[in-house]
Amino acid sequence: MLPIVWRAAAQEKLSQIVRFIAERNPEAAKRIKSLIEQSILPAADHPYLYRPGRVPGTREIVAHPNYVVVYRVTVDRIEVLTVVHARQQYP
Repeated sequence: MLPIVWRAAAQEKLSQIVRFIAERNPEAAKRIKSLIEQSILPAADHPYLYRPGRVPGTREIVAHPNYVVVYRVTVDRIEVLTVVHARQQYP
């Protein structure tokens, strides 16, 4: 089992998303935060479970129809790199 490490940029992006949603619907913001955070957990046991990312060396999880979690697998951990809106131009 590999530990999951959220990079500072990914944590900030998730916070921005949650704040934006919370302005309109605080309960929905809590649900989406939990959903996104939980989506990466299976990668600890199965690092290559999710699709290869658009950026070489990354993988992507569709955590919600609107949000994609981008991560990479290293020798000793799973690094969450960012969370992007599905309609956002990425990379």
